[in-house]
Formats: sequence, structure tokens, C-alpha cells
Amino acid sequence: MSDALSPSGAEPPTVRREPYATLPDGRVIDRWVLGAGEAVTAEVLTLGARLQALYCPDRDGRRANVVLGGAGVAELLGEARYFGATIGRYANRIADGELPVEGTVHRLLTQATGHTLHGGPEGFDARLWDATEVRERDRAGVRFTLYSPDGDQGFPGGLIAGVTYLLDGAGSLTLEYAAAVDAPTVVNLTNHAYFNLAGEGNGTVLDHVLRVDADQYTPVNGQLIPYGPHFPVEATPFDLTEPRPVGERLSAVHPQLVLAGGGYDHNWVLRPYEGQGPRTAAVLHDPASGRRVECLTTEPGVQIYTGHLFDGSLTGPGGGAYRAFAGIALETQHFPDSPHRPGYPSTLLRPGEEYRSTTVYRFSADRG
Repeated sequence: MSDALSPSGAEPPTVRREPYATLPDGRVIDRWVLGAGEAVTAEVLTLGARLQALYCPDRDGRRANVVLGGAGVAELLGEARYFGATIGRYANRIADGELPVEGTVHRLLTQATGHTLHGGPEGFDARLWDATEVRERDRAGVRFTLYSPDGDQGFPGGLIAGVTYLLDGAGSLTLEYAAAVDAPTVVNLTNHAYFNLAGEGNGTVLDHVLRVDADQYTPVNGQLIPYGPHFPVEATPFDLTEPRPVGERLSAVHPQLVLAGGGYDHNWVLRPYEGQGPRTAAVLHDPASGRRVECLTTEPGVQIYTGHLFDGSLTGPGGGAYRAFAGIALETQHFPDSPHRPGYPSTLLRPGEEYRSTTVYRFSADRG
């Protein structure tokens, strides 16, 4: 049995803005606190339009921060740069930093791997976004906007990107993405929060129970670039169509787990959906605390990364070191390397079109 964290019809959350820290160049990072009484509270930063903390009650009403974060500015600009951040202009990987757009190949900036990851070396996670308060009838939050000029990290076309965080009193955090361009380009935005429903810095997620509404996934090569075709999850460690502990199948001997370094770092192809609005992509549950998050999205895929490469070198805001499996990311998205894969859903955006995407994280607590 799972109950909402706050009665329906509760008052919309309050919104508070306050200075958080100062960048080396003197610019101020603001923190926006979205409150919902004793239920869910979210803290988001203008640096990277990022979810820095999210407090949720367990089955006994005890609240804890359930997302990993950086302890300070140095970490947010370094090892924790992706934690909770809005990722763009293109989430995940583009092979060899080569971007074909309508017959022209653009050279993108790459990381040390030779591929472009999460928008390039200076992606949207490293930018200071503009922010304004948003209030609706039963939700409140903050809208972040960012201008990315033509040639930014090698991407063609000027782009205006936006992401709105909206929290309601029932425990749902909605992320609404939008973008418009002045020349043909690609857009693929996501959020890179790592969840640990036992509490940030509190052990691993190996005992969390995960279900993913996908019958296929995209296998990768040794550099985590998809081959192209989708493979069935049936009879593999990637079959999460029924709820299973995260660690249950990671001990299996499977070449895809080996290539990813001993965990999941793959895109699941969500089942076809005929309805309107976001549909369930994944459900994550911590049996010990009773906390549960349902991830709903309008996106066709979800990249799941189990944080198995964390090595303890990064310390979170709670003072604990993040070791292997300290958190799990559920990154709703279009598929990796889509510009090179005509059979994948297109990420091309042209002038006059508008990119729209919605993801909802719906929190609840199992009452036993």
C-alpha cells in the first residue's frame, strides 16, 4: 500500500529565493526553495538549473534528502557537475563529436573519450541560468531560461532553452522543458539527479527495488555508444519489467554489464504509448524506508546509471563519501547518438518548431 505524502487539495508550496554561493568570477548562485509543509521540499540552484536537494518523508514521517549533491561550488564545477543538473544541449553521447544536420557535419567539442557527452565540456550544467518564480492554482516553482548561441560547443543555431520546476502539495515534482531555435539543430534535454531513497549518503541503492516499463534496450560498445538496433530485455539482466532489487541482476555474467564497468549505464526503450501526457517509465522503491518515486515522462527512453563507478573521492553535502552504487540516475531522454541513427526517434529541431518535454517525479511512502 502506498499513500500520497500530502492530502490532495493541499495548499501549493511556498517559494523562497536566497543567495547560495559565489562563483570564482564573482557571480552569485541563487538557491530556490520550494516548500510543501512537512511533505516534499525541493532546493534548486541557478547553477545548471539543478536539483540540489529534495526532502521526502519516510513511512514514519521522517524526512531525508533523497538526491545526491555537491558539497560546495568546487564540487559542482568538478566531480559533481552533473548531479541534479539540467543537461544540454544534448543529453548522453554523440559519437566522435560529429553532428550531421541536414547534410552538413558539424564538429562538436569532445571530452577525453573523443565523444561529446552531455552537451560537451562546457554544457548547460556549468551555466548560470536566469530564474523567475512561477505560481499556478495548485503548484508553485521556478522557471529557468538560458540562451545558447550559434556555435556553442560546436552546435549549430542559437537556442533558447527553458526548464520549469513545479512542486505540488501531494508530493509530485514536475519538470517542463522547452526550447526554440533560429537554425536547424538537435535538442535532447534531461535531468541528471541521482536518487537514494534511504537518504543521501546513506549506503547504496542495491536493495532498492526497480521496475522499468520497457521490453527493449539499446546495447552499447566499449565506449558506451549504441550499436543501433534495440535488443529484447527478456532473459537478460536488463529485464526489469517486474520489480526487482537493483543489485539482484548485476552479479550476472553479461557482456553489456562488463562493458559498462559492472552496472547499468544504458538506455531503456519505453513501451509505445497512445495516451496524452507523461506515462510511467520507472518506479523505484526503498523497502527499508518505504519511500517510493514513480518517474513519468513524455520521452521515448530512460537512461539508467547505477553510480557503480563512484570511488569515494567525492563527499556529499551530508559529509559522507559517495562510493559505488551510492545513487541511481533515471534520465528521461531521447536515445544516445540519435543523430547517427535514422531509425531512432529524431532530435532535430527547426526554426518555427518548439521542443516540449515533461517529466514527473511522484513521491509517496509505503505505509506497510
